[in-house]
Amino acid sequence: MSETGEGFEYFPYEELRPHQREFIDLVAEAVKNGENAIIEAPTGFGKTVSVLAGILPYAKEMGYKVLYLARTHRQMDRVIEELKAINRKNPVSGVELRSRKDLCLHTYLTQFTSDAYTAMVVCKNLKKLKKCEFYENEKKKKTEFDELVKFFLSEPSHPAEILSYAETLELCPYDLTKRIAEKADVIVASYLYLLSPTIRENFISSLDVDYSDLIVVFDEAHNLPDQAISALSDRISIHTVNRAIKEADEYNEHEIANFLSIFGRGLEILYDEKLKDRDVHETPIQPELVFAHVIDILSLDTRRLVRILNDMVAVGDAIREDRIEKGKPPRSYIGRVGEFLLFWLSLIGREDYLFLMSRDRGLSLELVALDPSKALGFIRNVQSAVFMSGTLTPMEAFRDVMGIENVRMKKFPRMVKRENAQVLVAKDVSTRGDERSLQVYRRMVEYIVEVAKLIPKNVGVFTASYEVLQGLLSANLQVRLEETGKAIFIEKQGVSSAENDAMIASFKAHAKGRGAVLLGVMGGRNSEGQDYSGDEMNGVVLVGIPYARPTPRVQAQIRYFERKFPGKGRYYGYYLPAHRKLVQAAGRVHRSAEEKGSIIVLDYRLLWSSIKKDLPDWMRESMRPVDLPRMRLYLRRFWG
Repeated sequence: MSETGEGFEYFPYEELRPHQREFIDLVAEAVKNGENAIIEAPTGFGKTVSVLAGILPYAKEMGYKVLYLARTHRQMDRVIEELKAINRKNPVSGVELRSRKDLCLHTYLTQFTSDAYTAMVVCKNLKKLKKCEFYENEKKKKTEFDELVKFFLSEPSHPAEILSYAETLELCPYDLTKRIAEKADVIVASYLYLLSPTIRENFISSLDVDYSDLIVVFDEAHNLPDQAISALSDRISIHTVNRAIKEADEYNEHEIANFLSIFGRGLEILYDEKLKDRDVHETPIQPELVFAHVIDILSLDTRRLVRILNDMVAVGDAIREDRIEKGKPPRSYIGRVGEFLLFWLSLIGREDYLFLMSRDRGLSLELVALDPSKALGFIRNVQSAVFMSGTLTPMEAFRDVMGIENVRMKKFPRMVKRENAQVLVAKDVSTRGDERSLQVYRRMVEYIVEVAKLIPKNVGVFTASYEVLQGLLSANLQVRLEETGKAIFIEKQGVSSAENDAMIASFKAHAKGRGAVLLGVMGGRNSEGQDYSGDEMNGVVLVGIPYARPTPRVQAQIRYFERKFPGKGRYYGYYLPAHRKLVQAAGRVHRSAEEKGSIIVLDYRLLWSSIKKDLPDWMRESMRPVDLPRMRLYLRRFWG
């Protein structure tokens, strides 16, 4: 490569793609000036390597640590691949953080923990009780441990590589990864490391850095609002409260058992009053009402209530320790209820939280965060933060919702060649609530079957919701698709990542044969987190627009945004998130400028100007309204 300008010593490839130089220069300037950047660049642009090439010269020179955050393991692995390529040209160290569970060799922890918090508590206790041989070996094999750290700092490595070496030497892979992270130039991690307040504080203090020492990259940043809301929210069920009562009896904690029994009864009274015999699944409640019954019966003031809840948290810690010593699962229902209720109590009076009672999977209390920007407060203290994605239009809305200040914004043009993109919108169907019927679903099935016949190889069908997917299946979609001779894969709710990955691998493999059809939902892991190249996805059918159901939480979100951004509440809280999900699903088709792809939208509302304005240029420019015969004609011509 002839370019030797600033930033290009960390660009590992011979050729720059269109606009990459401008992207790298923009990032380099923002980082140097202590500014933030919001960048929209299309799929296939090379965002990962470009952002690293823009950040690394200044970060290395000034001693900043780069935190590169992504949503999925697949995206995180891709960053390590790019770092390996950079390292072959110019030395750079990098490590990918995974959860304790992913990086632990202790069978007790891998067998009995399911969430990050429990794994952290268990790990701490196993070390304290001297019950982790891998941790104990760190002292006995200090030389080997230090040698491994040195080795992995010379070559960015995937978690599996670190795990393999640690296993051979019987050392703790998690501690090894953390030690590498302390010295590495780039740390690749999940959003949760910075979005969850508890995990963030532990993480930053374990690295022994200040926020001002960090440059942060948020990849696939269109996911941030949802991920932030999720990280700030919490939920507990009556089932957990009842298990906590049994646990209190078992450990002779009579005061706690009595408190929880009265508290549980109060919840049931509240449920009868607010939800029973009503045709709703959830309802907002005044937060004080949750404690009304127990305060009344036990004559508690706030100070005594807080003391009891703090006691529950302390007792929970002791119970977890006891269970670890006995080799039992390390949970404590008492501790969990105590932590949740202290959190609930601390949020009373806050307008940015919704207090909900719901009956999905049994009676539950939920704390729903309404302001995703509260998860990004720390951004004011970092040197620079870069937010990038293929779907951030309009960027002003993303900036407002996430509360990003001192920011440069740039949208890079599409890479899809006009002749390679086809966007067809059916003008006679929609998934609008009052229009859904078996007759409409049958008409949609006709469209989908024609698409599967006329588009060669693989096709994706992504619906507005699982309810719409079910509607299509009830209109015989699966049976009709079998007539095309293509294999059919159906995304299922609640399956593990491993099961889903195996299904997608099998779907992709059919691109080498007669092709296959994948049925899933917009906003799901297969319509956003997956890459399909070449014939792995020659076309997508988008059925409907994925607007959320008007539940109390969605309405509360709209009201909150309306107070914060007058006149924009409904747009920010309801319309825009759905339009972004649709565009993400459409983007599965074109992974490079050369790939041909058809996008068929079964919802005439996409032709409305109020919706079209949120679509990328390449979709708007290629869009044509069709009925079934005209769609057939256009598809035949395009794939002729």
